Amino acid sequence: MKRVVIGILVAVTLGVGGFVGVPWYAQARAEREVEASFAQIRQNGASASHGKVAFDLWSRKLTIADVKIESAAQPPASISFGTITANGLSQPDNGHVAASSIEVSDVAIAGQIPGPAALRVSYKLPQIVVKDYAGPARFATIPTGSGLLESYRALIQQFVAINASALTIPRATGTMEGGPAAGPAEFTYSGFTVENIKDGRIASYRLDEVAFTMSMQQPANKFAASAGQSGKIEKMQGRIADIVHRDIDAGAFLAVLDPEAAKDDSSRRIYGRVTTGAYEVSSDAGVRMRMDGISLDEFSVRPSRLQLPALIAALPASTAAQPTPEQAREIMERVAGLYEGLGIRNAEMRGMAIETPQGPLKLAAIRVDLRDGKGDIAVEGFDGNSPNGPVKLGRFALKGFDVASLLRFAAKYAAQDAKPAPADAVVLLKLLDGVELKGLTAPYKAGDKPVRIDNISLDWGQFVGPIPTKARLAAKMAGPLDTANPALLPLLVAGIDTAAVDADLGLGWTESAGTFALEPFKLEVSNLVAASANVSLSQVPREVFTIDLQQATTAAAKIEASGVALTLRDLGVVDVLVANYARGHAIPRDAARKALIDSIKAIGAQVAADNVDAASAVDALSRFIERPRQTFTLKLSPRAKVPAMQLAQLIAIDPPSALAQFKIEAQTAP
Repeated sequence: MKRVVIGILVAVTLGVGGFVGVPWYAQARAEREVEASFAQIRQNGASASHGKVAFDLWSRKLTIADVKIESAAQPPASISFGTITANGLSQPDNGHVAASSIEVSDVAIAGQIPGPAALRVSYKLPQIVVKDYAGPARFATIPTGSGLLESYRALIQQFVAINASALTIPRATGTMEGGPAAGPAEFTYSGFTVENIKDGRIASYRLDEVAFTMSMQQPANKFAASAGQSGKIEKMQGRIADIVHRDIDAGAFLAVLDPEAAKDDSSRRIYGRVTTGAYEVSSDAGVRMRMDGISLDEFSVRPSRLQLPALIAALPASTAAQPTPEQAREIMERVAGLYEGLGIRNAEMRGMAIETPQGPLKLAAIRVDLRDGKGDIAVEGFDGNSPNGPVKLGRFALKGFDVASLLRFAAKYAAQDAKPAPADAVVLLKLLDGVELKGLTAPYKAGDKPVRIDNISLDWGQFVGPIPTKARLAAKMAGPLDTANPALLPLLVAGIDTAAVDADLGLGWTESAGTFALEPFKLEVSNLVAASANVSLSQVPREVFTIDLQQATTAAAKIEASGVALTLRDLGVVDVLVANYARGHAIPRDAARKALIDSIKAIGAQVAADNVDAASAVDALSRFIERPRQTFTLKLSPRAKVPAMQLAQLIAIDPPSALAQFKIEAQTAP
């Protein structure tokens, strides 16, 4: 019996001792683990300290107070936390920890952004909350002396190892000092939420609002500058609402920062759709700007093209020193590669309105698409004022704008006093696929009727070397005639004070057939004439498309004229010609018309003596003048092979002989 009682007492004693001893052991272990983590930070020369460490075994709650960390780099960066509290701690295995939540209070961050101007930044975050955290028990330290890119890469690698269902920062404030700002810029962030962090991907993050104020030192005018005075300080404030990013991939960032990135020519999407709400800015100078929103469908990168380490290596070691011409060329070459490595799909800024002391401006949208250094850029819905009156623009677009090649072209001539040769300027044609302008209304002169452009579209392409072999121009516009221009007097006297033009002109070379044609050619000038034509050449070799004049001239000797077809429809031009002739000779219009017809017949009789076909053309042209509102058709077909260069020479010195090379068909019809 005695042994049983003793056994029970021993069991109770051990139980009570375990109840007291296990929490004590857990507390001691927590303190050791926390101190080991801080010691790891200190290995690279940084300073790291903390206050009281408390661990509650039963709720598995760890609290670390008064954390302060400062880097060894100069100038140093620092971060401090009031308390870090992890709830529901567990350790799935020796290398990882998990927590149902992590709450951090009173976060303060300070540091300096590297660059030409020293920018000192600081942030204060009253609270950070992380839900369902899982990650490494300890993170690897960043080696001392690591460069900026290596440090970023190490931090992203550590982020990739973290999983969490959500991260929220209800509010954060920040300041930035230095650079062009005359005083500190202040920022406030509200409602920052990140959802579903897993395997280096973020499902989405949202920021309810960013508000800022800053003071900018404006340049002094030349009189103030000569007196040693500075420009005035202008204060600006603004806000951006409802910023949302979706489907962010940290792995794409890592691919860019990987030392082997030069071998990765794949396209990596960094994030998917991005949207923002209203963006508003105002200043003391009376300028106010509002934008309804920004959106972007996708932002991607090609690591092999970005070459960030090479770009950073090309930058001058000192910001005070001007780069040499060779360095400037190298930098521009690297920046060109940067553009080739970026992909922006369907970027759009909408609903911009700007109020200035000179008057309001409105812009419906700016749209940008960029891929492999080439992109489409469009401005839509501009509404503003000029000194002569209001200006409205429906759309202006640059198609296939090759930003990367433009930078490389500029880099080629970055050396001092280096200018492109005239032949080299042809290369600029390859930097753009086309231009489009729609819906432009602008004053011609103060008080005059406005110029209206319904559409101008110019495209070119199908290059042989630097020479485009295909082009198309479509234009429809109208505007007042300049009353001060003597050449327009016949039209003004006839009561035509506005001209409307509708044109569709095309040029194209077909290599397989060896033909080059002006087709289509359609031109209509309202109240005057409508014309259409087809001009074609054959045996056009590839070698003619070159900036080498001698080579082009030699190749052009093979070209033959294939024919011409021309149609003219009188919309009033005949009456204008007759009226102008009548006024110039002080005779009635009927007499003027007869005199014009007689003159045409007299000239035609001389030509017909050597070319019988010309008589039919003269007769058809006479009828065209005789009866208004008719259509004149002319067709020229070569009688035999007609070398184009010889034909051009004949036209210059002996037009009748040039015309004799063709069979002529002409007619006039109502």
